[in-house]
Amino acid sequence: MITEAAILNVRYGMEQEFENSFRRASKIISSMSGYLSHELQRCIEVRGKYLLLVKWEQLEDHIIGFRQSEEYQEWRELLHHFYEPFPTVEHFETVPNLTGGD
Repeated sequence: MITEAAILNVRYGMEQEFENSFRRASKIISSMSGYLSHELQRCIEVRGKYLLLVKWEQLEDHIIGFRQSEEYQEWRELLHHFYEPFPTVEHFETVPNLTGGD
């Protein structure tokens, strides 16, 4: 499993419209092969800043299966015009054999 992470900076005053569009876009991404889950978090300190976390079975499910799909074109149309600047997307994997509290 991998986690896709992106900081999304939404243009000032467009936060509610972005959140509404994201609800629609959520249906697109959740229908993709290899998709496991996602969450969108709103920053408390900075208006218009969001954290998107998406869990995929494999990296290829995101960068090939989703990003090269027709569904991605709809996702892009719904969301990309809100961002300033355009976000950097990074991928993370769990470090094995670590436990909290040690």
